[in-house]
Amino acid sequence: MKRLVVVVYIVFCGIVANAQTVSLFNGENLDGWEVFGTEKWYVEDGLLICESSPDAGYGYLGTEKEYKNFIPDLDFKQEADGNSGVFIRSSVDGTTVSGWQVEVAPPGKFTGGVYESYGRQWLKKPKPRKGSGSKIW
Repeated sequence: MKRLVVVVYIVFCGIVANAQTVSLFNGENLDGWEVFGTEKWYVEDGLLICESSPDAGYGYLGTEKEYKNFIPDLDFKQEADGNSGVFIRSSVDGTTVSGWQVEVAPPGKFTGGVYESYGRQWLKKPKPRKGSGSKIW
């Protein structure tokens, strides 16, 4: 099994509604979250971790509640090349996600771009810059 496709350390992922901040990740378990697909999601040492599934199938982690007004704020560490991201304004049917994905990609690719799955495709595609890429922890 491929170890750690994405490690997401959510320093603060808040929802701003009526001037209140709601933390979505408690750093202890997956309470308030729903797993879709066959990837393995778990919490270790306060980190949200995803491992590729043995069948190489897709998997997603979504909030049980829907939010309208929010400001997502998170840090991530991607330990292997792959396609990952944070979906917003999206819906899930099995392992098909329709909506916007803020891209998390290997260094020099399209991290931070916004892609609409099963829609218009790239809404905001970053231009590759020589020597740029994700911060290596």
